[in-house]
Amino acid sequence: MSARARVALCIAWAVALLSACASQPVSAPTVAHFPPVAPSPVVEPGAQDAAARAAPRAVEEPRLLPFEGERREVREPLRGIARVDRTARQDDLWQRIRQGFAMQDLDSPLVAEKVAWYAARPDYLARTFERSRRYLYHIVEELERRGMPTELALLPMVESSFNPMAYSRAHASGLWQFIPPTGKRYSLPQNWWYDARRDIVASTSAALDYLSDLYEMHGDWQLALASYNWGENAVARAIDKNRAAGLPGEYAHLNMPQETRQYVPKLQALKNIIANPEPFGIQLDPIPNQPYFATVTKTRDIDLRLAARLAEMPVEEFVALNPGFNRPFIPVAVNPRIVLPADRVELFHANLLKHDDAALVSWRTYTPKKGESVEAIAKRFGVPAARLREINGITPRNRATPALLVVPLNGAADAGRLPIMYAPPIPVATRRTISHTVKPGETLATIANRYRVSVDELKRWNAIGRLKTGQTLKIQTSSATPKGKPKPQTLKGKPRPKTHKQIISKST
Repeated sequence: MSARARVALCIAWAVALLSACASQPVSAPTVAHFPPVAPSPVVEPGAQDAAARAAPRAVEEPRLLPFEGERREVREPLRGIARVDRTARQDDLWQRIRQGFAMQDLDSPLVAEKVAWYAARPDYLARTFERSRRYLYHIVEELERRGMPTELALLPMVESSFNPMAYSRAHASGLWQFIPPTGKRYSLPQNWWYDARRDIVASTSAALDYLSDLYEMHGDWQLALASYNWGENAVARAIDKNRAAGLPGEYAHLNMPQETRQYVPKLQALKNIIANPEPFGIQLDPIPNQPYFATVTKTRDIDLRLAARLAEMPVEEFVALNPGFNRPFIPVAVNPRIVLPADRVELFHANLLKHDDAALVSWRTYTPKKGESVEAIAKRFGVPAARLREINGITPRNRATPALLVVPLNGAADAGRLPIMYAPPIPVATRRTISHTVKPGETLATIANRYRVSVDELKRWNAIGRLKTGQTLKIQTSSATPKGKPKPQTLKGKPRPKTHKQIISKST
């Protein structure tokens, strides 16, 4: 056979083979997937044969039936699939708050009871929600900046119904209801001119610092909230008592006062309502997700009422944004910051430039002479005695003349009452520094009780390491000696009014 014939025969065989392959279906090789098994370090005699017999056999995968339906190419995204983009900016601040909920939910009969209580009072909720519109954006911004759950933005609803002038019988004040010692501990000054516990910006920063510290202490938000209400020391003792008895240390299992028992359920009830208000018949009007106010720092001494007029806003609104000031004018040395609606800042500056600098203040301070009465001073400056007492925070029962007063400047006419909604401004407190020698058996707590101060104040006034007998402590007190039997003092971080009715407020 010639070479050409052999080539032709090979080509014919190749064509025949390809035709046969094309006419027969080819099954894909079946592969059984098993996790790799590490060899045993010790192999008994005959174990390899047993292992070989016990080895699983490859199982043929089931074959899918051919698709017989209509084939369509999908060019548009499927409808009905919810997609949440948490980076997208929400127009409604309530929705932004909902997306930041991160606390563990509490489900109990007490929560259901509080939900029913709030749902039965839609007018009360409406007033609280309306007041919150001024402050919520700032609070949410601060929470997100710190990486904290946005449920905490609802806490002022429990504490003060979002009334910055709320004042309790335990002397707690402001949106976040700081008592004086805790306020001082978190850098909230309280003096004759200014109470930072009511300052929106300062008190919010302090409250979130305090809550962060409590969370780091307990690692649990429910325990942190209980500590905020009852005091971290009290909660720590309750946890230790449970653990010593072999009981759980979680919030729901602690033995606590009734107020604290209801505290977290109240917050949970508000969270439930705000998460889905419709089933409860609650109208939750949208809040724009944008700053409500801005701060102005380059100011001068100015009348509170004049500042409102330069911003062309009601004085009531100005006080609601600047509730920390106690007197009718704002000394820049006390607090150089005022808060204005975001859309009024430029207008305020423009009007301030047009105003006479010499006419920014119509009040001044006055130091009474020895033996001079409030009535005599009022007559001298042409202001009713009752009005002078009100402006200076002098209660009707207090007949003494303070060491410092605010009086009209150059006989300026009094423009009327300011919308003070809580209690008289803090009066001047005269404190004296005395020395105490530590006696055997005394502790910081007993010394604090004796002089009616807090343990934190003792530590701040003295460089205390280990307390020793004979050690001398400096104590600032309004009385040189303790009066009678020392008043029992609990180490509570934040006492609270037991009911909303105990909050002194005309607008609640």
